[in-house]
Amino acid sequence: MKNATLAVTAFALGALASGATFAQDKMMMEKSMKEQATGKVEQCYGIAMAGKNDCAAGPGTTCAGTSKVDYQANAFKLVPKGTCTTMKTPKGMGSLTPMKG
Repeated sequence: MKNATLAVTAFALGALASGATFAQDKMMMEKSMKEQATGKVEQCYGIAMAGKNDCAAGPGTTCAGTSKVDYQANAFKLVPKGTCTTMKTPKGMGSLTPMKG
């Protein structure tokens, strides 16, 4: 009986944690969309560190904070408008469009 109670408790806590993660992703996406709507920021691909992207991290990922490697080519970070293509990384310059690799 004790093991069953422990299993149910663990399952419930896991469900709550996944719900909180989903809510956080939704809030981050809404914030990202609002910032972009102001025209003061732009999406810059290939500059985010692993797990620090704002959204659009490509296949196998969901959204904000899901990039798997540093400077992932298809993951973007929001930056002040006009600065993206001047940002230098060990893999090259930032890009306004998703890159291959």
